[in-house]
Amino acid sequence: MTFVVGLTGGIGSGKSVVSRFFSDLEIDVIDTDEIARNLTQPQGAAIAVIQKTFGDAFISVDGALDRGKMRSLVFSDSSFRLKLEKILHPLILKETVSRVAAAQSSYSIVVVPLLFETKDYHAMMQRILVVDCDEQKQIERTVARSKLSDRQVRAIMATQVSRQIRLKQADDVITNNLDIENLKEQVVTLHNKYLKYSQTMIL
Repeated sequence: MTFVVGLTGGIGSGKSVVSRFFSDLEIDVIDTDEIARNLTQPQGAAIAVIQKTFGDAFISVDGALDRGKMRSLVFSDSSFRLKLEKILHPLILKETVSRVAAAQSSYSIVVVPLLFETKDYHAMMQRILVVDCDEQKQIERTVARSKLSDRQVRAIMATQVSRQIRLKQADDVITNNLDIENLKEQVVTLHNKYLKYSQTMIL
């Protein structure tokens, strides 16, 4: 049985950086966002159903999901978000289970941004790691890296569970309020901890 750590955190918290550090330590990282992107690329497994459900307007010229249009739609009406999730979530979960089964490292990291919102992944995880930072930093980082406005970022945050709930349900927390070296040190500390857990499978 593979020891699995679920990694989550709010938008802009630094999940991608943290998961990259684990990958640098030769740990298999399964990123559900990356799986979702593959599913919605040209000829991706979800494209035909999305096109049938939402219409041609949400498929770009190259045959991929038009993320900008879909983002605007799902955040304007939660019923559309639920429709999209109903299409994507089962496909993402199936691929995640397959990749975890194929993992070769001592333990694996499964990155699920909406881990507490979906509840679908908890059964496969022995540990939950939350990447946390101040909410203002979340907003600033997301605005800086994307084309989203402050208002749009706050709207996304409003669809996610609160920071307090994430921290309450976490087994481990990485705090990403300082510099990159501090972040890397926290990852290495947890890496050593998870190696021990994976050897004994006793928490």
